Amino acid sequence: MSFRLRLLLLVVLVAVTATVATAWLTLRQASQQVLDSAAADQTQIDLVTDHLTRYGQEHGTWTGVVDLVRELRTRTGQRIHVVAESGVVLVDTDTEEGRSARPLGSSSTIVDPRPTLPVTLAGPDAAKATAKAITEYRHTARYAACLTAQGVSLDRSSGYLGLPQFAPAEQGLPELKETMVACKQVAAVPGDDVEASRQVQSCLTASPVTIDGRTPPGQPAPSTPATREDELRCLAGAFTEGIRDVTPVPVRIYFGARGEAARPVATGPLLAAAAGIALVVILGTALVSHRVLRPIRTLTTVAQHLGRGDLSSRVPVHGNDELAHLGRSFNRMADSLQRGEERQRRLVADVAHELRTPLANLRGYLEALADGVIAPDPELFASLHEEAVLQQRIVDDLQDLALAEAGRLAYHRVAVDVAELLETCRTAHRARAEAAGVTLTVQVEPQPAVSGGGAAPPLVSVDPDRLRQVLGNLITNAVRATAPGGSISLHATGTAAAAVIRVADTGTGIEPSALPHIFDRFWRADPARGRQTGGGGLGLAIARQIVTDHGGTITVASQVDVGTTFTITLPALVR
Repeated sequence: MSFRLRLLLLVVLVAVTATVATAWLTLRQASQQVLDSAAADQTQIDLVTDHLTRYGQEHGTWTGVVDLVRELRTRTGQRIHVVAESGVVLVDTDTEEGRSARPLGSSSTIVDPRPTLPVTLAGPDAAKATAKAITEYRHTARYAACLTAQGVSLDRSSGYLGLPQFAPAEQGLPELKETMVACKQVAAVPGDDVEASRQVQSCLTASPVTIDGRTPPGQPAPSTPATREDELRCLAGAFTEGIRDVTPVPVRIYFGARGEAARPVATGPLLAAAAGIALVVILGTALVSHRVLRPIRTLTTVAQHLGRGDLSSRVPVHGNDELAHLGRSFNRMADSLQRGEERQRRLVADVAHELRTPLANLRGYLEALADGVIAPDPELFASLHEEAVLQQRIVDDLQDLALAEAGRLAYHRVAVDVAELLETCRTAHRARAEAAGVTLTVQVEPQPAVSGGGAAPPLVSVDPDRLRQVLGNLITNAVRATAPGGSISLHATGTAAAAVIRVADTGTGIEPSALPHIFDRFWRADPARGRQTGGGGLGLAIARQIVTDHGGTITVASQVDVGTTFTITLPALVR
């Protein structure tokens, strides 16, 4: 929904709410002034009854109910008197307000927060389910009463057979842990299951069972048969009796006071209602302003965090309005900044990791030469030169990879015949392959021409030098992995949409666990290989980035002792 439309709807909502609230408050106030204060409105009775019933069910005790009754007194304007079955007065709003208790009004109702057992849901073994329900509810009721006594707010949820169970509303607070442990110890009373099993025995028509399904020693089976309906009614009563001592007792609520005269309609409360409506309008306007400014304030805060270097900060985005689009655009910008920062950090870490040890070796040899520890000879100088050239190659590869990942690697795209490109690569690497005793072949399947002029080799728009760099890296790796007598094939095929190049060898293959890391920088399939035999570990990472920059994909499939196949897919040019 458009933000402009949502803003308009909020303004309309404030106006309508103000109008409706004015009419409602005026009517309500006039009615309350005419009616006898001793007669409570049925809606108010239902409100008080519902709140007190819910309180008893959610807390397992009437402890702390005084605050709720005070709130209901404020909301309804009625005198409320709550008394237990035993005659003990739990709370009276007259005495809470510091005045003498007036005679009770004629309106009253009973609140019974005790749950009932839906034995029809218990299945065929209703007795076992009833015994279990008694045990579990006694435990959860004690737990709830203990937490309430400690001033902990509770959340209610459905437990076994739909019976209520309770948990702290904010369980993650560290200070609650000790209270929860202590209350669980209070709730765990030994022998609950045995007592529950005993209470359901009289309702059974078959051999008695306990909560774990076993017959107590020496316990005879009941001899009086009963119908299924009788049994279920009996079990429901057994459940009520079994939880009697852990549930809040039923209470009677009296409303109003007897003999209080009706009051005439007064203008003062109506003026107060008008002031309340003005307050509602002000609050509604504040809500609208808050709704408009909150996303902007959040965006400003996150922008400040980014400015201080916290690149992980993001704007929470909800909805699909203009502010949501702005938030998503901001998050995309932050993602781009974070990726760039991470690339820079990885590059620095990779350079430090890869160059530290070789440069230390070079320094050691040079210092040894300077100190006369070892004698200079052509073989040593050749080795040092080779190591320096290798480090230069790693630096060049790192620069290519960094430029490619940043999207700054220059490409000079031209239309390239894949067959000619593969033949050029075969010619360039044939000597190395023959020296290793490996056969290097090229196979090209022509691409059907769109114009009907016959088949033709696949044609792609790429930088030929960069693509030769990719294929050269794959061929070099394949030669290293293939034993003498093996073969490497360069295969090309194409369709109207894509050209597919495969470099397949009959080498040692790659372990399945290593395949997900094959394109990671500085990763080698054989950790035992050094850079002199296994390369710098950057070639495949560069190859993947170059192929991706050309709009293509590169994948690998391998089987140990069978061979490896790299597949490059590139968009084809229409001839």
